[in-house]
Amino acid sequence: MVSTRFATIEDLEQMEPDAGDFELIRGELHRMAAAGGRASTIAVGIAAQFWNYATPRGLGTVYGADAGFVLSRDPDTLLIPDVAFVRADRLPPGPVPEGFLPLAPDIAVEVVSPTDRRTDVARKVRLYLDAGVKLVWVVDPRRRLVTVYPVVGSERVLRPGEELDGGEVLPGFRLAVGDLFPA
Repeated sequence: MVSTRFATIEDLEQMEPDAGDFELIRGELHRMAAAGGRASTIAVGIAAQFWNYATPRGLGTVYGADAGFVLSRDPDTLLIPDVAFVRADRLPPGPVPEGFLPLAPDIAVEVVSPTDRRTDVARKVRLYLDAGVKLVWVVDPRRRLVTVYPVVGSERVLRPGEELDGGEVLPGFRLAVGDLFPA
């Protein structure tokens, strides 16, 4: 009989800080490659827009590409979206936790980098939605489009000239797709 040992959230917490960035998908470690300049710039821009909209209104907290979200346990899944937003009413009271967040974000944004494979991105989208994420945006800089995955309904593909919105998670939030892509 062969026994397979799945990696856990606790294993990730024990890793050396210089061991690299890993996500954990159903107990399997996956090293994350650096995103590159364009993808990083787009992610920071989206995070800034979320921050500028949500923070003054007390709507919730914005997280960058170094916050891990525990989506499931046994086997464990921890994903690190490029940008995430969690509504204020879902956050634990007190200061923001220092470790991994034991919840799914309300919005998860993945910016496709040159090293990302479509099948991997699709798998992450499914994991987010299965964990209860209300809205997933997949931003594709090379193709200059954003695919929006709501929990209910079909995905929508948006291009420059169209507008993203925060749906029920960030009511009133709007962002022009064309503004995401630097010239």
